[in-house]
Amino acid sequence: MYVVYILYSHKIDQYYIGFTKDITDRLRRHNTKNKGFTNKAKDWKIVYREYFHDKLDALKREKEIKSWKSRTLIEKLISSAGLEHSN
Repeated sequence: MYVVYILYSHKIDQYYIGFTKDITDRLRRHNTKNKGFTNKAKDWKIVYREYFHDKLDALKREKEIKSWKSRTLIEKLISSAGLEHSN
């Protein structure tokens, strides 16, 4: 199973979108030894998840959400779907 996820940091008031096969390990790495965008904060929380059987489908969905470039659409997705959503 692959997971498309959205993280939120209260400290920097930002969202991060990614995908992984191991959400627990990935969140741990975002909050500890990470370089790049998520290194700006160490308080990342999972606010949204979508599950996929196929890696390519997960990658397409991650790119779709990132392409929105809209905080409003991301927050609408989070609030309308709850924490977890399966495909």
